Amino acid sequence: MTSNLKFFTYYLFTEINIEEYIHHFRIEKELIMTQLLVSQFINAPADVVWPWIADITKHSQWSPKPFEAKLTSGAIGAVGSAYSSVGFVPPAEKDHKNEVTITEVVPNRKIVFKSHDENGYFTNTFTLQSEGSGTNVTFQHDFPRMKGIGLILVPLLVPIVGKRDTKVRLGMLKDRAEGK
Repeated sequence: MTSNLKFFTYYLFTEINIEEYIHHFRIEKELIMTQLLVSQFINAPADVVWPWIADITKHSQWSPKPFEAKLTSGAIGAVGSAYSSVGFVPPAEKDHKNEVTITEVVPNRKIVFKSHDENGYFTNTFTLQSEGSGTNVTFQHDFPRMKGIGLILVPLLVPIVGKRDTKVRLGMLKDRAEGK
């Protein structure tokens, strides 16, 4: 049944470009999980892109939706650092709050942070890969098993709203890193 669900979800959204975006259900400890994966090529070296990603307080400068992140403990971009974030979360929550902790850092290559709210822990991973004089940035967002109506809506909305918003967000990151 799980295989059929993956097949159905993939083909339900036929406009998906597998190079840019993958949406699928993942069985993990018998729980259905949702994952978003989007990549963006940036015409700048990784050491120029990295500060925009590693400093979570700068994420609001390349977000299509208003939010603010504040460092609450630790050092910017360091493992164990904690942040408090407040901002818009679809469909209409303007003052959504979550706590963020950086869990892994490989300078100029990868940062992983977990954000926590009433739905659980979300894992956010940015991976940077040098390509010629530029950088391919991949953002992976792993959702917890959602509760209530979110269990049904999140897997359906991520390919539509999540894909679009993340492409816009990474496009804004591209503009910032390229100095536009």
